[in-house]
Amino acid sequence: MSYVKLRYNYRVYPSASQRQELAKAFGCARVVWNDALRIRQDAYKQGGPVLSIVQLAKLVITEAKKMPERAWLGDVSAVVLQSSLRDLQTAYSNFFASKKDTRKRPKIGPPRFKKKAGRQAVRFTKAARFSVTTDGRLRLPKIGDIRVRWSRELASVPSSVTIVKDAAGRFFASFVVEAEDRPLPELDWEETDTGIDLGLSTYAVLRGRKIISPKFFRRQEKKLRRAQRKLSRCTKGSNNRRKAKLTVARIHARIGDQRRDFIDQETTRIVRESQAVYVEDLNVKGMARGRFGKSVHDQGMAMFTRTLEAKCARYGRTFIKVDRFFPSTQLCSRCGALNGPRGKAGLKVRTWRCDCGTMHHRDQNAEYNLRTEGRRIVAAGRADT
Repeated sequence: MSYVKLRYNYRVYPSASQRQELAKAFGCARVVWNDALRIRQDAYKQGGPVLSIVQLAKLVITEAKKMPERAWLGDVSAVVLQSSLRDLQTAYSNFFASKKDTRKRPKIGPPRFKKKAGRQAVRFTKAARFSVTTDGRLRLPKIGDIRVRWSRELASVPSSVTIVKDAAGRFFASFVVEAEDRPLPELDWEETDTGIDLGLSTYAVLRGRKIISPKFFRRQEKKLRRAQRKLSRCTKGSNNRRKAKLTVARIHARIGDQRRDFIDQETTRIVRESQAVYVEDLNVKGMARGRFGKSVHDQGMAMFTRTLEAKCARYGRTFIKVDRFFPSTQLCSRCGALNGPRGKAGLKVRTWRCDCGTMHHRDQNAEYNLRTEGRRIVAAGRADT
């Protein structure tokens, strides 16, 4: 029996005094990050040795607390400060791995100094001795018992909890738990595997059905434009500007929540219905730089693919990424001829007739070709199952 680490997120409602203590924790964690980053950058410029995380902790936490200008670091849990240092160490490790091309994810730059932004977070590990009380509250050191809205039970005893404040002023508790990995019952491969052709006019075309594009951003665009216009007219530093900024952030938060919920529901349904899925490896960043960039961002294609891949891995489904240069749209699914619509002008063509006489619907033909190519990859033994 195998286990997998998951995140369970819940909305929390700290009191006014608890929000003030959390603000201190956010600020202290940010200061420790910036102090440690400054020391490492200075050491690099001077050609000195790289300090270990233990040495950095002694300088920016232990010794800093003895200084009058940093004495307030003692007002928050030491675990929060140590977690900030570990995050900096991880950021440097990812940067060096990216430089050496040993990191699978996209390349990233070196760590940067943190500013007071809309989203803030601090992490409490087991060393902080956080706990869930008998009346269902989250007990945090030097903060107190926070009210939690439990939407589901925790799968196991959490190893850490991250308190997040988003740009809309909402607070969340993100628990890391270890859950039992339970693959779904196997389905008939030939009958349930599907290609997934992602698009703009239709969100996705699968075998036998379509997913209509919800266009969450487009629905709220008029309301968002009005709120942003009001924000731009407010005097900087005024209370009205703070309220207008919060209004804009809440609209964006609602759009993001709707998009995540939609993707989570659709990917869960696909995993339950399909034994294998074949998705085109789209260059989403490149697509977003074009004239349809706003619509590409609204679709959340990269989030959809990542979520689907993670769920397939957890529930025992086969997930295949078809090469982005595979001509799924231009290829005739009957005779194999490459005479379909091409270029920017071809984007408007929804149906086309091949020289062999077959009439194709653009997206359905692409799904069939992706399914055929995915099966070929699996048969060749290159599938990551």
